[in-house]
Amino acid sequence: MRICVIYDCLYPYTVGGGERWYRNLAERLAAEGHEVTYLTLRQWKRGRQVEIDGGVRVVTAGPRMALYTADGRRRILPPLVFGLGVFWHLLRHGRRYDVVDTCSFPYFSLLAAAALRPLMRFELVVDWFEVWSSAYWREYLGDAGGRIGGLVQRLCAHVRQRALCFSELHARRLREEGLRGPVTVLRGLYAGTIEPPAPEPVDPLVLFAGRLIPEKRVTLAVAAIALAAERIEGLRGEILGEGPQRAALDEAIVEHGLQDTVLALGFAEPETVDSEMRRAMCMLLTSRREGYGMVVVEAAARGTPSVVVAGEDNAATELIVEGVNGTIAERSDPQSVADAIVRVHGAGLALRRSTAGWFAENAERLSLEHSLRVVLRIYAGESGERDSRSS
Repeated sequence: MRICVIYDCLYPYTVGGGERWYRNLAERLAAEGHEVTYLTLRQWKRGRQVEIDGGVRVVTAGPRMALYTADGRRRILPPLVFGLGVFWHLLRHGRRYDVVDTCSFPYFSLLAAAALRPLMRFELVVDWFEVWSSAYWREYLGDAGGRIGGLVQRLCAHVRQRALCFSELHARRLREEGLRGPVTVLRGLYAGTIEPPAPEPVDPLVLFAGRLIPEKRVTLAVAAIALAAERIEGLRGEILGEGPQRAALDEAIVEHGLQDTVLALGFAEPETVDSEMRRAMCMLLTSRREGYGMVVVEAAARGTPSVVVAGEDNAATELIVEGVNGTIAERSDPQSVADAIVRVHGAGLALRRSTAGWFAENAERLSLEHSLRVVLRIYAGESGERDSRSS
């Protein structure tokens, strides 16, 4: 098939779950023998030739632009420019594609593809990593901007499409937004080895790994580690990641007197993340908003349980089986999160063994290859809903 993958970011020029998914998807599709075009914004110097393994053709639909504001939120102009660029590209070349696979966000590229689909006759597949609530829209853009953002999101839900989600939470919200047609929930985004890990005793180390944006609540992680350290002898913390909350993180470490206990190591290479995950007692995900929660799967693949925080926008809780591969803090306050860390410590090696067992049992459906098979069925016009029911 001839497939156009549309996303305004490209890994590793920007780093995130969506970037990894689309890069992996494009590479796997090309490896299967499909003709793949990756349409994106330019994130590199003008004149540079960018390649993706397997012969994926990288095409830019807009200039290099700063995607985020100083506080880590998306700017409005780049999605508008990208939407226009996608429209122009598909207007000229849309008939060459059998399938256009686009992320729902930023929405203007989806609307551009939807407007041209009847004329160009390609199949439109839309990946919904998140469906924002009205409350979150208002918080993100204010009352007026939030209402407009919510209306645009609803308009996108009403577009004729084959929809993919990565959690039951956002699949349910998408149906509530008015989507007509099937929604397939994919569980497999993990591109690493699915060989079961061999759990071993580890040091009392709490690991946080993620972009330092307000939604990740890294200062909550520091406060919780401070309280847990009062009950767990020798407890330490490591924070991997960079972002606009770095200054707040450094201040929180000093405020709680944890300069010798919690290390803020900044951005880490994949090899470092892997080694730290393996030796950590637990992965701490204090995020209030997750469309999937990849770090939970990555930690489990190394036999490391996770602590996540319950919340109406946090789909990562769907990946936790209480007491089997981690635990859920029911409230987003430091004491509740600290209690969860203490529970993991108390469970010891038995929890690491059950985490490894959980991953071994679920590894196939959590793998990227499993999702690829489902996506290819959807591209071919078959129903993929059974993937949701089997998850």
